[in-house]
Amino acid sequence: MKASDTLLLNRRTATPVTLTRMGFGGAVLGNMYRKISEEDAQGALQAAFDAGIRHFDTAPQYGLGRSEMRFGEALARFGRDNIVLATKIGRLLLDCEPDEVTPETFVDVPQKRIVFDYTYDGVMRSYEASRKRLGVANSDILHVHDVCVFSQGSQEKSDAKVRELFDGGGYKALVELRNAGEISAIGAGVNEWQVCEKLLGLGDFDCFLLAGRYTLLEQEALDTFLPLCVKRDVGIILGGPYNSGILATGPVEGARYNYALAPEPILEKVRKMEAVCAAHDTPLIAAALQFVLGHSAVRSVIPGAANAGEVETNVGLLERSIPDMLWQDLRGEGLIRPDAPLPGEHVDVA
Repeated sequence: MKASDTLLLNRRTATPVTLTRMGFGGAVLGNMYRKISEEDAQGALQAAFDAGIRHFDTAPQYGLGRSEMRFGEALARFGRDNIVLATKIGRLLLDCEPDEVTPETFVDVPQKRIVFDYTYDGVMRSYEASRKRLGVANSDILHVHDVCVFSQGSQEKSDAKVRELFDGGGYKALVELRNAGEISAIGAGVNEWQVCEKLLGLGDFDCFLLAGRYTLLEQEALDTFLPLCVKRDVGIILGGPYNSGILATGPVEGARYNYALAPEPILEKVRKMEAVCAAHDTPLIAAALQFVLGHSAVRSVIPGAANAGEVETNVGLLERSIPDMLWQDLRGEGLIRPDAPLPGEHVDVA
């Protein structure tokens, strides 16, 4: 498959949204864990555009606005009408004193602190601020960001943020923006499929950006959530296809899984996967990247990149030919679920 192949996000939106098979995830360009030079950041964005990638995803959280501002510089070159743009709501960035800055996992950030706000006013203020940082009139997709347990710290806090979204008018704001044609689709960017399933029971969402919860290592979402997405024609944008790194690095010392050091059972499973891939002369990272696109609900995968070289590597991995028997061997050895769809088993190109 090619990075520039396109799929419809769904067939329900009044204004169709077409995503490239590979998108560009903007978290890294917010200086995630380390500082990225302006030259490298713009080089990565330009390399993605030159490779035919047209789906670009960012958020206020990513570097406290740094990623959005870098996207804005690139969009001025690309032309707004030539790309599909997604950003997120849920975090307001407020001016603050130096000792109040909320860097989270980002370095060299603007002097801002984060306030979670999923109310009507919070959505509108966040969207307006994002448009200014991006230098655009609108976003194509607007995601509710991080109402999951992982990000909020507990089920109770996650439930409270979901209630705020609906009872406080945030969802109403999103629907108004969509109905007015300001945005084409509403979704949620989260780290857990369970909260996506909950949101689907409460509102009319077009898509979800799901990070790390459908991968070579994790297929629990096949039980109820992904079938529901297929039934409702809700598109999945897949972030975190490497589970925070281990499916890219392999089971090396210090390998990370879900933002922490990988436990031994995960390391052992990845060793077995790596052996199967090696038998078919295929890098594990290529198999991890392509596997997620085997499911018909998954419309785009958005790995991050810190420079042009990393973009070119990602594109090459997606376009690499992988033998069908590799997937069959992974399934036969019980390393992926028997009901997990395999790449090549469906064709749904727009």
